[in-house]
Amino acid sequence: MVQFPVIADEGDHRDPARALDEPDHVVIRGRRIDLARLVSPRLFESAYRAELKATLQTAVPFRHLVVDGWFDPVLLELVREEFDSFGHERWRVIEDEHQLFHRSTTHESLGPASQIYFALINSGWFVSLLGELVDIDDLIGDPRLVGGGLHESRAGGKFAVHRDFDKHQLYGLENKMVFITYLNRDWNPEWGAALELWGTEPRECVRKIVPELGRSVLLINGPDSFHGHPEPMQCPPGQTRRSVASYYYRNPRAVQERLTRQTSVFLLAYRTKRLRRIVTQWTPPILLQAFKKILGR
Repeated sequence: MVQFPVIADEGDHRDPARALDEPDHVVIRGRRIDLARLVSPRLFESAYRAELKATLQTAVPFRHLVVDGWFDPVLLELVREEFDSFGHERWRVIEDEHQLFHRSTTHESLGPASQIYFALINSGWFVSLLGELVDIDDLIGDPRLVGGGLHESRAGGKFAVHRDFDKHQLYGLENKMVFITYLNRDWNPEWGAALELWGTEPRECVRKIVPELGRSVLLINGPDSFHGHPEPMQCPPGQTRRSVASYYYRNPRAVQERLTRQTSVFLLAYRTKRLRRIVTQWTPPILLQAFKKILGR
């Protein structure tokens, strides 16, 4: 749950009328974020959304989007800072022959800017936006951020070309996509660690995406959606590759379940309906017809 800090930079004696005219905002570590500017206004333009949808449908080697400037850069800078205050015990090191990177272990201990970001991309309207782009009207976000959260690669880090998992490890829901936002300012491509999108016929890298601050990537999960940064990252001391990620899901039985859905059952109406059924079962038909005629009069 996002807990916004109390804004008290103007004291407790502000004119209430004036306060109502001020834009809603929060202050995190001395930096102001206007809530009305958390996302680009273009996201609410139908023409822009149609353009995104068309781009996604024709993308190669598999359906994906690469966009810049969707989120307030001040918010993203603050999220980036919070990696440094994320305690050592809260990182999980993922290391084997295929991968080496760090991932946050819990969503409960995220910093305030990170909480705002993840609350935003798992909000109803944002999930609906992503669902509109991929023609899934029952897309499901994951505020628990299983498999998502804060991701960081350090010197030597890598993530072999792979396809993402198929189901949520707790709920069994079908993994439909991942949404990633990068947090690295002035990234030098010579350091490596660009996100590579690979084709399967032939097996080769088709596109490289430099992980620059404010760049977001939507990857649709499918049988051919292979991606990664397979070569060990070569970067100077203290430099890391940072991103935030969240997965989105669908219940494959949703349509079937909706067909058998029950609406609310009201107690008094249920009792009346049950009594009517009992009377109908035990009263002779000739008496029922007589009662109906009397009530009809």
